[in-house]
Amino acid sequence: MGRLFGTDGVRGVANADLTAELALGLSVAAAHVLAEAGTFEGHRPVAVVGRDPRASGEFLEAAVVAGLASAGVDVLLVGVLPTPAVAYLTGALGADLGVMLSASHNAMPDNGIKFFARGGHKLADELEDRIEGVYEEHRTGAPWDRPTGAGVGRVRGYDEGLDQYVAHLLGVLPNRLDGLKVVLDEAHGAAARVSPEAFTQAGAEIITIGASPDGLNINDGCGSTHLDLLKAAVVEHGADLGIAHDGDADRCLAVDHTGAEVDGDQILAVIALAMRERSALRSDTVVATVMSNLGFKLAMEREGVSLIQTAVGDRYVLEEMKEHNYALGGEQSGHVIILDHATTGDGTLTGLLLAARIAQTGRTLQDLASVMERLPQVLINVPDVDRSRVNSSAELAAAVTEAERELGSTGRVLLRPSGTEPLVRVMVEAADIDHARSVAGRLADAVKSALG
Repeated sequence: MGRLFGTDGVRGVANADLTAELALGLSVAAAHVLAEAGTFEGHRPVAVVGRDPRASGEFLEAAVVAGLASAGVDVLLVGVLPTPAVAYLTGALGADLGVMLSASHNAMPDNGIKFFARGGHKLADELEDRIEGVYEEHRTGAPWDRPTGAGVGRVRGYDEGLDQYVAHLLGVLPNRLDGLKVVLDEAHGAAARVSPEAFTQAGAEIITIGASPDGLNINDGCGSTHLDLLKAAVVEHGADLGIAHDGDADRCLAVDHTGAEVDGDQILAVIALAMRERSALRSDTVVATVMSNLGFKLAMEREGVSLIQTAVGDRYVLEEMKEHNYALGGEQSGHVIILDHATTGDGTLTGLLLAARIAQTGRTLQDLASVMERLPQVLINVPDVDRSRVNSSAELAAAVTEAERELGSTGRVLLRPSGTEPLVRVMVEAADIDHARSVAGRLADAVKSALG
């Protein structure tokens, strides 16, 4: 069996890859592994369980709850809430475990299971590996040690979760949003109630789209992966900005008053400078991945903010932040982590802080985002090559060196082997899009020649 846990939990097509049996078995295994690790010692264990609105989340939630309760874990069902809300409530309620059912920005047929440890933090890799091992051991016949009588877990709804999370978000805001008009695209997802409530209570006038989830329409032509509807709505309503979430609302992209997209790098730049102004940007440092636009790096250098870059994936950003106690990190895709107030990317919090900066300064989002110039970026996938030799091919190294010499300080080259497919991703940034395309094309040919 291949590893079930990816970088963001267990994910697959619901009822095909991710079955009720798998959800139940993993939940029982998680309870046993955490018990063995001493997490439940001295008290009756409690888990917080939430989900996004996907239809499959209904039966998967039932399976997870059955697994946890059968292993002696009491369950608080918080219903449809964003991933960062479940993480927050896991910590705020002193729960031993959090479980979120979502496939984030994926299409509706997919779903996923993500476990949070006490405090709302992602489970350590070694615990995930142990859960997989215990699950597989019992899937093939080893009996579980099951409690009976009063030892079984109890299940109850926790309807206060939404209000508690919204209050947390509002408590983080440095100022109100009075006078702002904001269009919110909720992707028919987990933030459909939370985000409008938070923005309204913060004082903004809101227009919502993609806020009518029916279990089948999540991410369907809307949200952070489909910005056209949001761009049109912002211009139509004369709004100050638009905010787009994905299905589980752990990311945020934006649109300025002209309908132009503002990506995660630009959002990160705006929030970094706002946090530094109020002495909240520890060590004057922000963490991002190697895929961040070169324009972001140049802007941070110009503004005197240090940039730490990690491998691609918000988990690596978070690891770096936790290890060195940095306050802010994120990705171009819109995952922004404000570690003093969230243990994971929080799209609603990010959108609120972006709007707060506009309200505080009286400047437009277009003006604020202009702190960085987004350099043209070309990405080419080169398939059917030996990705394992990217870093060892002398021929390829020579081609990269020549490309970097040609681009100088105003461009950048990045070659990344895919983690799952026999392909290499060639990324080139340059001041001119035609120059970027030319260099990227030559490097793609070099990859084929050296690794094909």
